[in-house]
Amino acid sequence: MTTISTDPVARTEILARIRRASTDITNPDPVTDVPVEWKYGTGIEMDDVVGTFVQKVTDYKATVVRVKAADVPKAIVEGLKATGAQRSAVVPVGLDKSWVEAIKGAGIDARADEPQLSKEELNGTDAVVTASAVGIADTGSIVLTHVEDQGRRAITLVPDRHVCVIKASQVVSDVPEAIQIVKPSVHDGHPLTFISGGSATSDIELARVDGVHGPRKLYVIVVDDQ
Repeated sequence: MTTISTDPVARTEILARIRRASTDITNPDPVTDVPVEWKYGTGIEMDDVVGTFVQKVTDYKATVVRVKAADVPKAIVEGLKATGAQRSAVVPVGLDKSWVEAIKGAGIDARADEPQLSKEELNGTDAVVTASAVGIADTGSIVLTHVEDQGRRAITLVPDRHVCVIKASQVVSDVPEAIQIVKPSVHDGHPLTFISGGSATSDIELARVDGVHGPRKLYVIVVDDQ
C-alpha cells in the first residue's frame, strides 16, 4: 500500500514533483500513450552469439570446446576422461549411435537408460552424455527438453559429471528467443531443465558446495555447423 506523508509541506512537494514528472503525458492510457516497439521472442543484438555463449559458459567454470561434427565422438571421449569419468556413462536411448560406439570403444561402460536405471545405478555412474535443445548466449545457459537424445531429468541430475553436446546453430541470443524454440516441447508435456555451469550453492557463510542440485562438472562441446 502506498501512503502520502501527513506533513502538509512534504505532501505538497511530493505532489508537485509528480505533476512535473507527468506533464508530457497527454493520454491516460499508457498503452496508447507510449507504444512499445519491442516484440517478445525476437532476440537481442549481439556481435557474436556463439562466442558470447562460450564466454559465459566458461565464466561458470565449465569446460567448453568447439569441434567439427566429425570430431564429436572423439571430443565426447576426451570430455569424459577430462572430467574424471573413467568407468561408466549414462546414455539416453536416442543418443547418436556413433557417439555411443566411441564411448564403448574407449573402454567406458555406456549404460543405456532402457529399462530405466535405478537411483542407485545412476548414483554409481561416473557421468551422463546428452545432446541439448538450445543454448542462451546472454545467460550462458543450456536448455534440455528431455526428448530422446537428452533423456529423462533424473539421468542429467544424479551423475557427478555431464558432457553436453550443442550445435552452434542451436545457440540464440536471449531467454525469450530460447523460450519460443522450446515452447512446442512444453506443450507436448516435456519438462525443461536450465543448466548454467556445474551445480553449486552456498550456505549462510557463503561456503561454496558443489553438486547439490546436479552434476558437479559440466563439459560442453559446441559443434560448428560449417
